[in-house]
Amino acid sequence: MNLLEFRNVRAAYDRIDVLFGIDLEVPAGSVVALLGPNGAGKTTTLRVAAGLHPVLSGDVLVAGRRVNGTAPEELARRGICLIPEGRGIFPNLSVRENLRMMTYAGVTLSAVEAEAYERFPRLKERRRQLAGTMSGGEQQMLAMARGLATSPALLLLDELSMGLAPIIVEELYSIVAQVAREGVSILVVEQFASTVLGVADLAAVLVHGRIARVGTPAELQDDLSKAYLGG
Repeated sequence: MNLLEFRNVRAAYDRIDVLFGIDLEVPAGSVVALLGPNGAGKTTTLRVAAGLHPVLSGDVLVAGRRVNGTAPEELARRGICLIPEGRGIFPNLSVRENLRMMTYAGVTLSAVEAEAYERFPRLKERRRQLAGTMSGGEQQMLAMARGLATSPALLLLDELSMGLAPIIVEELYSIVAQVAREGVSILVVEQFASTVLGVADLAAVLVHGRIARVGTPAELQDDLSKAYLGG
């Protein structure tokens, strides 16, 4: 089963089309990388999937059910979790207070902390520290820990590596691979393909709001060069 599916989806901002009838599938338990240059429509695709941006036409399906027009909070209850570019944490709250915010989903704070600190031991060391004073990598770990606290079925990641050192990016993507092995489906947007292709099962190249090619990472090397360099 495809956990997420786009069928001929169009989307726009102020009457300016951004997505031009894209088809995209995220099979259950897989990591799908959505790649392409700036302005291709990658973030809009994630926002549509999370219910944060309307569809002009076409269908969005979650586990085979059409969800066009469904409120973001309802999609979240169905297991869709978006970790946006910029991390989306509360900088003036401590790490522990940020994690406490996830108890609204009915999970106890002790359970949220136990999972967060097991995946990201560094957060336990920083649990009393204001989130905004941590390094960028630690903030991204906190954002991921918050998202995973809801036990999502589908994780939407937007530019996980943005502004981070390569060694931190490698650590974060090892967590992504681990989460996928646990059965979570993942759609991850990255501008820099090399950072994600090592953990992706499939990749889709988005160019000017259209899917140019879908295949395994090995199959897409030439297409990626053309997409990024304009060949």
